[in-house]
Amino acid sequence: MTRTPETPLPSPKERRRLREAQSLSQADVAAAVGVTRATVRSWENGRTTPRGTKRDAYARLLTGAKEVTPHQENPAPALVGAATGSVQASPDRAEPTPEPPSETPPAAELAPKPDPESDPELGPAPALDPEPELGPRPEPGPRPEAELEPLSTSLTPDQAFDALYAFCAPALVRQTYLLTGRRELARESVERAFQLAWHRWPEVAMDRDPAGWVRATAHEFALSPWHRLRPRHRNPEPPPTAPADRALLDVLLQLPPVYRRTLLLYDGVGLDLPETAAETEASTPAAANRLLHAREAVARRLPELAEPKELHRRLAEVASAERLRAAKPTTVRWGGEQRARHWTRAAIAFTVVLIGATTLTLRTAPDHYEPPLAPGATVHGVPPRVAPGPLSAEELALRAKLKGETVSGPERLVPKAG
Repeated sequence: MTRTPETPLPSPKERRRLREAQSLSQADVAAAVGVTRATVRSWENGRTTPRGTKRDAYARLLTGAKEVTPHQENPAPALVGAATGSVQASPDRAEPTPEPPSETPPAAELAPKPDPESDPELGPAPALDPEPELGPRPEPGPRPEAELEPLSTSLTPDQAFDALYAFCAPALVRQTYLLTGRRELARESVERAFQLAWHRWPEVAMDRDPAGWVRATAHEFALSPWHRLRPRHRNPEPPPTAPADRALLDVLLQLPPVYRRTLLLYDGVGLDLPETAAETEASTPAAANRLLHAREAVARRLPELAEPKELHRRLAEVASAERLRAAKPTTVRWGGEQRARHWTRAAIAFTVVLIGATTLTLRTAPDHYEPPLAPGATVHGVPPRVAPGPLSAEELALRAKLKGETVSGPERLVPKAG
């Protein structure tokens, strides 16, 4: 019996983006497929995967209103050279055509409405529609002069990984520096993200957006709160030399991490709003509120950066002003393999120690029950032992009589001559 192959599904991040691109809610998808809303939420989070007819219906619903391009059909997207000095959007991400600035209502005209996910220090966020207008999009950075052809199946995993690293690593280190303000942490975050990608290379290679997978991993590692416990993190690094760059970086670092990341992805990298919301694991209105709050905070401190285009240009300049060089791909792969070997050996050593301790316990533990000794009891009829003390009158007389004899000892014991 031949088994029918399952319908291919987008990644969890792409599922939410495709659903929001069609203006569908989770309840609409649940009603169309015939499941509950919690099931759809579990599918988008990646916890479960639909099967059978529900999988086919879910895939048709996500891709039915959107024509699949040849690039999306390829499981390994084309990797384009990114040897530029600015923070650029991934070439496999389609940039929507911005509307004219005159037709876009400014954010100040929107009615105020509190947002449960907004930061209390920044105040309530404006009310937004499911797809709000955020003003003109910044122009993307200069496109690379030469683009690589889609990767062929004859490439080895090492060559494919090196191509992905050469495309993403330079720009990703600069992005992470804007998130953290620390050069060493930015390089370490990118290296750890690519080491994890090499460790899970089959999964990353089959992802529809390998660059987005690595970017999300690097950003999450860089923004981890556990870095505060590291001694090196307590010492601040030298700020940028230019006063304008130092002021912009200070404003960015004063924003909450989620606001800072949303601003960087939308105005720096150039992702659209659904992709930004999916990468930050938030809804589209929440991501728009965070973006508006971040823009207002930047414009309050730096009024010349109120325009999104100017903000995009300044972010690219600050990121490219620092000499941040990523390590070689062979070094990253070797470091990841060494780390994996180290943890594997540590796990094996811990297992051996645990087995040895268990064996020693089994060997030294008693193998039968030994009842405890009964507590002592008082024996009656035996006079107690007396401690030495002063002699009585009789004992003193006896001692004097014994000392008065001619020889020591009783008289009857002394031999007599015949």
